Amino acid sequence: MFFYLSKLFWIVVQPINLIGILVFAGIVLSLLRFRWSGIALSFAGFLILALGAWSSLGAVLLHPLEDRFARPDPAPREVAGIIVLGGGFEGGVNLARGGYELNASGDRFVEAAVLARRYPQARVVVTGGTGALLLAGEGDGDTAPKLLTALGVAPERLVLETRARNTQENARFTRELVEPQPGETWLLVTSAFHMPRSVGLFRKAGFDVVPWPADYQTAGTETFGLAQDNAMDSLRNLALAIREWIGLVAYRATGRIDRILPD
Repeated sequence: MFFYLSKLFWIVVQPINLIGILVFAGIVLSLLRFRWSGIALSFAGFLILALGAWSSLGAVLLHPLEDRFARPDPAPREVAGIIVLGGGFEGGVNLARGGYELNASGDRFVEAAVLARRYPQARVVVTGGTGALLLAGEGDGDTAPKLLTALGVAPERLVLETRARNTQENARFTRELVEPQPGETWLLVTSAFHMPRSVGLFRKAGFDVVPWPADYQTAGTETFGLAQDNAMDSLRNLALAIREWIGLVAYRATGRIDRILPD
């Protein structure tokens, strides 16, 4: 139930959808002669658009998430496994056309391939099924072997977890699959903005991982003001930030993580 409610909730509050809902509701209210209510809702939609597209609000909200964990320095000398979270492939395109088309989070898999070369004895775990609610797509756990083997990762090193629909299931199913042993070092690779929630969930599942963030969306130096990206990138940053902060609060409120921002 939590999975479906979270997906439906995000459909509503995603900035571009919320803007459309507010403007549409404003028009309807105006036609029904609730003029001032209609103006208020339309203005709220415009305000979200202005803040999201033409200001650096999204980047500023991402900073605490992306800065929460840094890659270990020095890097571990020995690594038992490299876990890369799904979310980096265009599942619908790959299902229809084959191949391994990457989306904006595809750096996760590039970094995993780099780490696999750096630690040639480590297992490479790809976790992620199909988490879409409405659109059909190929799960990242099914697509990733095509890309990783093309980049030189031996097929026998791959461990594929294809059931998980969200990050909580990523953590639980991966721990059950690999059965980590005391003293082993496991690297967790995901987008930097997604790392706090991921670390919290893996720890809650009893899997102590070492964060290895990738796929940064900001320079980390932005201050609030006019956007330094184009309007679409700025809106995307706001959407990513809102989704992660809502996810952290919701997961903490429901006991799925122990802290909103893990250390």
